[in-house]
Amino acid sequence: MNQDDQAVISAATLYVVPTPIGNRGDITQRALDTLQAVDLIAAEDTRHTGLLLQHFAINARLFALHDHNEQQKADQLIAKLQEGQSIALVSDAGTPLINDPGYHLVRRCREVGIRVVPLPGACAAITALCASGIASDRFCYEGFLPAKTKSRKDTLQALLEEPRTLIFYESTHRLIDSLKDMIEVMGRDRYVVLARELTKTWENIHGAPVGELLDWVLEDDMRRRGEMVLIVEGHKADEDALPADALRTLALLQKELPLKKAAALAAEIHGVKKNALYKYALENAEGDK
Repeated sequence: MNQDDQAVISAATLYVVPTPIGNRGDITQRALDTLQAVDLIAAEDTRHTGLLLQHFAINARLFALHDHNEQQKADQLIAKLQEGQSIALVSDAGTPLINDPGYHLVRRCREVGIRVVPLPGACAAITALCASGIASDRFCYEGFLPAKTKSRKDTLQALLEEPRTLIFYESTHRLIDSLKDMIEVMGRDRYVVLARELTKTWENIHGAPVGELLDWVLEDDMRRRGEMVLIVEGHKADEDALPADALRTLALLQKELPLKKAAALAAEIHGVKKNALYKYALENAEGDK
């Protein structure tokens, strides 16, 4: 075996260890070796992680570290690391810190000079993106959409003209409302892929314009169950369309300046054609009469 293939565990080191998002066979050998060798495993749910460790016949000490206690417990783990212990950080599934606990601990480690070693591994967002057929060269991960309708619509509105592919996690009881809000804010034709139960027995990946996707989901209750990722195609700008920021600037300047001057300044600020802004303002003024 090549030396680089062996899990060499160092003292006073935090290992960030991904675990399977469904299929247990997706855990890496390096992750297993690390979990077997460290002094302590900091887990989001010790019972859940305990079952995983039991499956792989790994005996380890567990320490509960979750959303509700992370800031309070981080210093206890820092003390153990400073004493020379090696610690693995895991979440219930996938890569820790990706919509899971761990940020405060990792930040504290870096602040006090403790080595942090990240292991590559399973991540639902990236797994879904790879199978979506939507552009993957530029994307942004947005986590879960807000639970409340207004906040959710505000978030989608802020992302309306984002050209990069958007990645969201979604829960079963909010999927329908989120798709409806996407239709209202982004239009029925925005292409969206719903990836469910990735790597599990009932894995399902389906893409369509969001209006059609909502209809497809409503046809069968099973299509809204399980752990979900939504991959949303980025905004495709109309080359002739004026940027929303330029139009907002124009509207503000018009309150204080003559139209020609306002259009010229807004065009200079946003790098668009002055005549196009001037024409837009005239047409909208006529429409308001």
